[in-house]
Amino acid sequence: MERLKHLENWLQAQVAEVPSQFPDQRFFISPASADASFRRYFRVSTGKGSLVAMDAPPQHEDCEPFCHVAKLFAEAGVNVPAVLAQNLADGFLLLSDLGNTTYLQALNEAIKNDPAGAAEKAGHLYGDALAALLKIQLTSVPGVLPEYDEALLLSELDLFPEWYLGKYLQVVPTSKQKAELDRVFSLIVQNNVAQPKVFVHRDYHSRNLMVIDPNPGILDFQDAVYGPVTYDLVSLFKDAYICWDEERILDWVIRYWEQARKLGMPLARDFADFYRDFEWMGVQRHIKVLAIFARLNYRDGKSAYLGNLPLVEEYLRKACERYRELKPLLTLLDEWQAAKPSDSNVGYTF
Repeated sequence: MERLKHLENWLQAQVAEVPSQFPDQRFFISPASADASFRRYFRVSTGKGSLVAMDAPPQHEDCEPFCHVAKLFAEAGVNVPAVLAQNLADGFLLLSDLGNTTYLQALNEAIKNDPAGAAEKAGHLYGDALAALLKIQLTSVPGVLPEYDEALLLSELDLFPEWYLGKYLQVVPTSKQKAELDRVFSLIVQNNVAQPKVFVHRDYHSRNLMVIDPNPGILDFQDAVYGPVTYDLVSLFKDAYICWDEERILDWVIRYWEQARKLGMPLARDFADFYRDFEWMGVQRHIKVLAIFARLNYRDGKSAYLGNLPLVEEYLRKACERYRELKPLLTLLDEWQAAKPSDSNVGYTF
């Protein structure tokens, strides 16, 4: 409550600092959303409409990367929140409001109310998302964002033994299993770092894309990096929160590959090679997401993420089944599944 009062006082000061946003000098705030970090968002209703206030406690979060990436992406010509006022020391930002309809909400509503038209709606929304992604990627240059390099990719994979295996499955790999897991991790990352590099949003999925004009509105980009070209495609199409059949995903990835090549991006000439990179990048992300969702539950008390594990597990398994080099990972997963305590409450696993 103390921090909320501090935010209200700062917003009150903005009435004088940015009077154009507060024409009647009044505002009302209400919770908008929270994410998987320590950040919270509040909708600020004014006489002119609405704004969004970000509360990012500085001991846990840094607002500066958000401001930096917002500027980069805006210059790329995509729709991101404008930073109207900032207090980096206290972790407060005042942002333009991109609405409250996420891709996930719009797509789930279409699937529920108009199953026949849902595919067409998805095609339009994902077409817009790909067009925006290409704009971001085409402006990419090295040295502007942190490198999504081998060390960072491996550090994400290294969360898996502690949080997914240890906390969620309640198993401890043997020394032989750990050596084999490390070997597979090395193969995955070797593929990832060999891919062409672009700006990577890092969570380009249905909860962070808003239905708005111009579409989409793009949120939660503060962790953006410079790394593998397929990463955001995986986030978009192998989404932990909504599932599409593989035939449709394949069609969308082909469309991206064709458009990107026409625009001069240095992608593999053979689509099969590009799709292999997409799948291997997916394996890295799926392993990381399994670990992070488990950590959100066991460390942060956010149990809802456990409900998303089965879909991510399915993505991982299907990708590993298609590549000989990744099949040892399936063997390990099966061994750990067999070894988990019979009374452990882990829900769906492999």
